[in-house]
Amino acid sequence: MTSNQHSINVLLYGFGALGSFYAFILQQSPNVRLTAVARSNYNAVTARGMKIISANHGEHIFHPYKVVKTLAEAAGDYDYVVCANKAINQDQLAENLRGVVGDGTTIVLIQNGVGNEEPFRHVFPRASILSCVAWTGGVQTEPGVVHHTPSEHLYLGLYENEGVEESVEQHRQEVFAALLAYGKSPCTVWGRKEIQVQRWEKVIWNCAWNALTALTRLHTHAWLTSSPSALPMTRTLMSEVLSVAKASGLEMRDGLVDELIAKIQAMHSIGTSMLTDVEEGRRLELDVILGVPVRKGKELGVAMPVMEVVYTLIQAIDEGIKAKIEGSAN
Repeated sequence: MTSNQHSINVLLYGFGALGSFYAFILQQSPNVRLTAVARSNYNAVTARGMKIISANHGEHIFHPYKVVKTLAEAAGDYDYVVCANKAINQDQLAENLRGVVGDGTTIVLIQNGVGNEEPFRHVFPRASILSCVAWTGGVQTEPGVVHHTPSEHLYLGLYENEGVEESVEQHRQEVFAALLAYGKSPCTVWGRKEIQVQRWEKVIWNCAWNALTALTRLHTHAWLTSSPSALPMTRTLMSEVLSVAKASGLEMRDGLVDELIAKIQAMHSIGTSMLTDVEEGRRLELDVILGVPVRKGKELGVAMPVMEVVYTLIQAIDEGIKAKIEGSAN
């Protein structure tokens, strides 16, 4: 990919730890003109740029082609609109993107959860959709400063949108994967069904660790050793979500729950993004992580007693956060 090629206009929405890291990766290509929608870190980024301290890529300060505060300010034609925000209200986000998504746009969803893509397919029947699963670690320690851990891999695959020709979709996917490769960031391209398997694998992980750490205010290992029932409960919760994925027609590995538990036990004890959101008083990313699996389980007749209790309790926590936010605004 050389500077002789035409510019690739990219909009990045969700300029937090994950979004700013992948903005840095994409902007390594001289062909990319990247516009970032920065909100809480807008002043820092416009004044000093975004600083990335990466275990894999070193320390860099980069400046997007353009930085704006709102999607309205970003209105224009883009080849790729990358959503790396928390998937809290996908229906509203899809509506908000009308000014930046055209028939030639590819929507790239780098978000946790399942069912994320549907609102965008309904609103934009002629836009191609790339669904991504990120196993990439990082935290924004202060506005404009992101620390990135050695964990780094992006899985991506197309989500079916009948208004787009398959050859066009494939080309747009190849170009995006090439941009990641140019930035020396590992990615794996999957087929349509396989990327949904990857999404459900990640949501099984998130259902357990995000929800249980947020409920108990304990990091992962502290939760697992908190009582003799903690590990069996975690295993049951994961198994319930795995059963829903299988009932949905996805080919999930039978030993997946054991793999994910072994993976967390081999890591240092971690606090999850949902636990951080609870501690910071921010709304939680509930529906795509917990709500969709619960509703899908009911639809398919899969018993989920542990998952349903956890989801009910987490909803109460989120409602309490919402009340505090609305109270402080009045």
